[in-house]
Amino acid sequence: MSDNPQPSNRQITVLPVQPGDPPFRIMEIDGEVIGTATALTDVLIAAAAAGIPVHDLDDPAAVRWVGGDKFSWRLH
Repeated sequence: MSDNPQPSNRQITVLPVQPGDPPFRIMEIDGEVIGTATALTDVLIAAAAAGIPVHDLDDPAAVRWVGGDKFSWRLH
């Protein structure tokens, strides 16, 4: 039995771009809001802080991009 209460298959969800200065995207881990991101690096920093290894940003099992992909950071 592990002392780690966090499951190893946690998923980050990055929601659509929201208006702001600068525009931002809300991030969730397993459905819980953890903060906002204004760039791809913010997602990687949040993942590392939560202990989630992200080896492939295009792997939907690791990061789910809603309303755009990892390069979508502006309103259209």
